[in-house]
Amino acid sequence: MVDTHIQHVPAPLVKTAGPCCAVIFGASGDLTKRKLIPSLYNLAIAGHLSKDFALVGFARPQMSHQEFRDRLDQEIKSFTGGSVDQAVWSWLVERIYYQGGEFGDPKAYESLKTLLAEVEERHRTLGNRLYYLATLPSFFGPVVDQLGATGLADEKGGQWRRVIIEKPFGRDLESARALNAELAKVLAERQIYRIDHYLGKETVQNIMALRFGNGIFEPIWNRRYIDHVEITVAEELGVEQRGPYYEEAGALRDMVPNHILQLISLVCMEPPTSFDTEAVRDEKHKVLKAITPMTPEEVLQRAVRGQYGEGIVSDTLVRGYRKEDRVAPDSNMETFVALKLFVDNWRWAQVPFYLRTGKRLPRRVTEIVIQFHRPPLPLFKHVGVEQLEPNVLVLRIQPNEGITLSFGAKVPGPKMELGNVNMDFNYADHFGVQTNTGYETLLYECMIGDATPFQRADMAEAGWSVVQPILDVWKALPARDFPNYASGTWGPKEADALLERDGKRWRHLV
Repeated sequence: MVDTHIQHVPAPLVKTAGPCCAVIFGASGDLTKRKLIPSLYNLAIAGHLSKDFALVGFARPQMSHQEFRDRLDQEIKSFTGGSVDQAVWSWLVERIYYQGGEFGDPKAYESLKTLLAEVEERHRTLGNRLYYLATLPSFFGPVVDQLGATGLADEKGGQWRRVIIEKPFGRDLESARALNAELAKVLAERQIYRIDHYLGKETVQNIMALRFGNGIFEPIWNRRYIDHVEITVAEELGVEQRGPYYEEAGALRDMVPNHILQLISLVCMEPPTSFDTEAVRDEKHKVLKAITPMTPEEVLQRAVRGQYGEGIVSDTLVRGYRKEDRVAPDSNMETFVALKLFVDNWRWAQVPFYLRTGKRLPRRVTEIVIQFHRPPLPLFKHVGVEQLEPNVLVLRIQPNEGITLSFGAKVPGPKMELGNVNMDFNYADHFGVQTNTGYETLLYECMIGDATPFQRADMAEAGWSVVQPILDVWKALPARDFPNYASGTWGPKEADALLERDGKRWRHLV
């Protein structure tokens, strides 16, 4: 373990967000009750939410303000991870309202406009609005069109209007470009916040601090010292009740253009000139543009897909993907993806990036593994040094956020014998356990107008440019061996072969 003494570097106090009204489209859905409402509650507990704040939920079911409040009141304790401060929760509930209606119905937006005027006067939110599109992707365009048609997206008199859009942002390069063009008809780019909740997690936010705030890491953060990088995003669960969504998306679309490529951009970006929003996003965009798109032949060699079958997870027999609810019995949709990518620039030339993500794997874990080159070791050849693991830096993103550095050290005793040791840092041990959904930081950043953790239009399209060649080949050549991995295993054997051909292996996860 690392020294438990933590020296806190003085930093400016985190300011309270200014007055605003949040409008959640899709307020009757899972995302609202599981993530958004608990996140707003956590922000209120931390003192980051303005006293002049209000919330309006918009969804298809018809219900009164009080019925919506009662529904949230019944659900809040299940998703906050602990007891609820009743005084804070009551304060928040008093500021929550509801508007029922269809997402494409102009009359519903006129009613919303009337309600917002009343709410803003009552709670002094100054006309600032945050619109959160927690809807199916097919409604992104229609909702924004209606916001434009009714003037609800107009900024005037110093008032701001911002729109948060959930993933997936398009389903391929063509649709992403079309969606960008549709949004641009109503909104300025500075008003659009394409959210990726992974970028709200502490370890992800710590990547830039780790790299650029420590003199021991940045000098060796390049091809001369790093052998390869692994990124694992594993889920123990299956698709659960998301069968229809997964039948349209699949693991590649669901995880790679957003979550995983965003992690790569943070690992690989050059030091920005400042932490100004556009300076950071410019550097991340350069990384995405530098990822070499695969040729069709390379897709066959460097892209692996899988689909889970029946198996044992946590000592329980679970069904295969094709037996899940509302999934086609002959479905060819992938639930697992492994890729080998390259970032074609000076810093990362010829360093392979191995990525894997999937459902029904042995455990839930997200981590980034930086594996360094082995040093020349003829001095230790007589002590079996070939058995010594290379130096590895592991950034654990979930479930237990932290950082581990492994290196070789002499085993005590008269013989020259080497062993592997770990220096381990765990956020919960050193900074205390904080209830956090990953959305708190992102909601707060949107309220204060900091778009740094959000994707820009060109970044979204660059991500799809990486994925599109794979989509094209997989569409032309449907998988013939599905299901090809048992639930509770680490994916198909081809994923292991992807690294073994290069004389490497995935980091062993217990």
